[in-house]
Amino acid sequence: MKISITTVRFKSDSKLDDFVQEKVEKLSGFYDGIIASEVTLKLDNNDKQENKVAEIKLNIRGNDLFAKKQSKTFEEAVDLSVEAIRKQLTRYKEKIRL
Repeated sequence: MKISITTVRFKSDSKLDDFVQEKVEKLSGFYDGIIASEVTLKLDNNDKQENKVAEIKLNIRGNDLFAKKQSKTFEEAVDLSVEAIRKQLTRYKEKIRL
């Protein structure tokens, strides 16, 4: 699976990139039809503490799945997004099995 990471309004370090790669790669264990994934990390322009946004778009055969979560840290936002995508993958697998 090809994983592309894009950052908006900041420059990520290699530690954050490695964390995102590791989390998103685990999704291929749930469904082997994942072609590619696009991860966008951005800083929201607001005064709240929860201004880190993680968006994940998965390209799978015949469909695209998308999750967007906002949190205090990028790691937490990525975790929440990966969990949301995992649930969508599980539902998608059940749907195509029928």
